[in-house]
Amino acid sequence: MARSYLRRRWTDRLMAGVTFLCTVAALVPLFLILFFLARTGLGALNLEFFTHLPGAAGEPGGGMANAISGTLVLVGLAALLGMPVGVLGGTFLAECPNSRLAGAVRLMADVMNGVPSIVMGLFAYTILVLPLRHFSAASGGVALGIMLIPTVMRTTEEIVRLVPQSVREASLALGIPQWRTLLRVVLPTAAGGIVTGIMVGLARIAGETAPLLFTAFGNRFWNWDLLQPIAALPLQIFAYAVSPFEDWHRQAWAGALVLMTIVLSVNIAARAVAARHVKLR
Repeated sequence: MARSYLRRRWTDRLMAGVTFLCTVAALVPLFLILFFLARTGLGALNLEFFTHLPGAAGEPGGGMANAISGTLVLVGLAALLGMPVGVLGGTFLAECPNSRLAGAVRLMADVMNGVPSIVMGLFAYTILVLPLRHFSAASGGVALGIMLIPTVMRTTEEIVRLVPQSVREASLALGIPQWRTLLRVVLPTAAGGIVTGIMVGLARIAGETAPLLFTAFGNRFWNWDLLQPIAALPLQIFAYAVSPFEDWHRQAWAGALVLMTIVLSVNIAARAVAARHVKLR
């Protein structure tokens, strides 16, 4: 008995140690990336970087103000498309989980989650850029929005499923119709988790480059016309990184640091929203 207890105890400690080492192995590359980005990118960050347009080729100076604003525009357009479709689709999957349509939609969402982002860009290029005969911010927003849908849909499905059935039954017992129960009880209860899923999805698409190469294309100037090419941080970073100019290389690292900071901020905000939601419950 004592020998069996000791064997289980040492096995438990061994597995805990292996799990800890795996966690450290996963975190070390992340911290090394953050350290390297901070070390190489901080030197090029200044007020001009956030307020000026890119400088002329080969000349030091300039900034990425148009790329930062362009990224926000593209993410906003993607949110307008991806959020309502994803939330409604995920709610349908959670409320009608056994229907044939739900099975097909769930399969499509899983397939879309695994499709490479460059394929999404080619799809948007085919349906929007070719018919319109030019690149545009709208086509870039559509490409990112399509990528956002499966993430939001599957997250919403899982969160809505977590709402206790007793909550639904209590509302229905009061004579409230099912559709109003869904809108006034179920979705507000799951709102924190849904918002978290949306923010994580937005953080993911904010750093995508491949789909924007075929749609938004990039722009060295300010542009608020959704039917014209628009700048974006990932595109600007890519263009500067492959250029032969040393100053552009430094600005590319600074842009990568800004992009990483935006993604981290969104993820931290998502965590805060989720924690606040759990606390309120």
